This record gives sequence, structure tokens and C-alpha cells, in this order.
Amino acid sequence: MTDKAFSELAEISYWLHKIKEAPNHRRYKLLIVDDQPEIRNLLTLTLDSDDYEVHHANDWTTALEITKTVKPDLILLDIMMPGEHDGLEVCRRIKNDKDLSSTIIIIVSARSQAADQAEGFKAGADDYLAKPFSPLSLIDKVGTFLTKTVHTTK
Repeated sequence: MTDKAFSELAEISYWLHKIKEAPNHRRYKLLIVDDQPEIRNLLTLTLDSDDYEVHHANDWTTALEITKTVKPDLILLDIMMPGEHDGLEVCRRIKNDKDLSSTIIIIVSARSQAADQAEGFKAGADDYLAKPFSPLSLIDKVGTFLTKTVHTTK
């Protein structure tokens, strides 16, 4: 393991412990939205932790239904999905719903051009992660956003 990788792993471990030590620590609800089961499984395995209750959706309608019923803390959302609407429209609908607008949305997409990322942020995404992604980067982003949530909900 390189020094840089070890340093990144140590920082991620630090954030995960900070989440666990928070006075209002709870099990966070995550929603993974991707039409490819392999990607959903990879994301789930990457975030394998007792701290997360992970839900899955493979299309836009299921994503919106689960978001309304489960009210996840964070959504990992693909842009390209089958059906009438894509992930950007899902993002817009969630961010425009007063009961769901505080949901953290990280787009995880193969569309990695600057224009694609700009569209994601314009739709209301909190962050954007291009596929293929570094598992450490994903863990870091999720941990950082959830840690911020802990501190702002006190």
C-alpha cells in the first residue's frame, strides 16, 4: 500500500469514526439508483457498513416512490435510466419537493464531461462522481456529507 493510499484510508476511517461518535448517531438511510444491478451491488459493497440502511431502485418511478416513503439521507443517483425520465429529472423533483429537498444527492454517472456535471448541479445535485470512480473517493464523499448533516442537525 502506498503512503498516499494509506493516508486516504486513514482519513476515511477518521470520518467514519466521527460519524459513529456523534451524539445523535443513527443508522443512515441510503438509496442507490442505477439500472445496472452490477453497479448497485458494487456501490452497496463499497459502502458496506452497519451504519447504513441501503435501499435500491432501478428506474425513476421506483426511485421517487422509495424517496417519498423511506426519506433517505443520501441518494447515489445515476443519470442514464430507462423510462420516461432520467436521473436529472429525478433530482429536480426531489429538490423541488419541500419535504424532500434536504436529501443529499450525489450523481454517479458515466457522463463525465464538464457540461454533464454542470447539468447535474443545475438539477440540484450536491455532488457529482464520474464512473469509473475510486471506492475511497465514494466512501469519503458519503462520509463527509453525512458528517456535515450530523453537525447541522444538532
